[in-house]
Amino acid sequence: MSDLDPLAWETLESNTAYSCPGFDVVNERVRLPDGIETTFDSITEPAAVVVLGFTSEGEVVIIEEWRQAIERVNRGLPAGTVEPGECIERTARREFEEETGYIAEEMDHLTTVEPLNGLADSVHHHFVAHGCRPTGSQELDDNESIRVSTASYDDLLGALADDDLRDGRSALCLLYHARFGAESGVP
Repeated sequence: MSDLDPLAWETLESNTAYSCPGFDVVNERVRLPDGIETTFDSITEPAAVVVLGFTSEGEVVIIEEWRQAIERVNRGLPAGTVEPGECIERTARREFEEETGYIAEEMDHLTTVEPLNGLADSVHHHFVAHGCRPTGSQELDDNESIRVSTASYDDLLGALADDDLRDGRSALCLLYHARFGAESGVP
C-alpha cells in the first residue's frame, strides 16, 4: 500500500517501548486520515517458517512443546525464526531439522501470511516437506522442550475439527494445504 493511499496513517514518532529476545513492543504517535493524532502500540518480530513435513509413509512429523503463555503442552507443526539474511527455504530446512531431528528430501513453499497484522508485523512462510526421515538428533534452543512424533494427516485434520489441535500456525498450514495444496502445485 502506498503512503499516498487515503487510508494511510502518518507516523510522527516511533520508539521501542520494550525489547526482549524474540520481539519488540513499539509505541508510535500517528496522524489518522481525518487529522486526529493518537498513539498505536504494536509488536515487531522476525519472520518465521512453519513446516508440514510428510514421511515416506505419508505420516506428518509433529511436535509437542510447552507454551508458557497458555500454560500447557501444545501440539503442532515445527516452526521457527528466519535469521537475518537467511533464505526462507534454508530456514525451513534448518528449523525442521533442529526441532524434530528429521531432514527433508523436498521442501516446497506453500503460502505466506500476516497472521496478526492489526497487532504485529509478523510474517509466516508455510512450507510442505516430503521424504522426511529421522537423523537421530535434535538441536533445540535453550528455551525449547520439544517431544517429536508422527500422526496421520487425516487425524490432524480431525483434531482441528474437534478443537484438539489449536495452534494457529499449524491450523492454517494444514487447512491451506488441504484446500489449496494441489492447486498451488504443492502435493
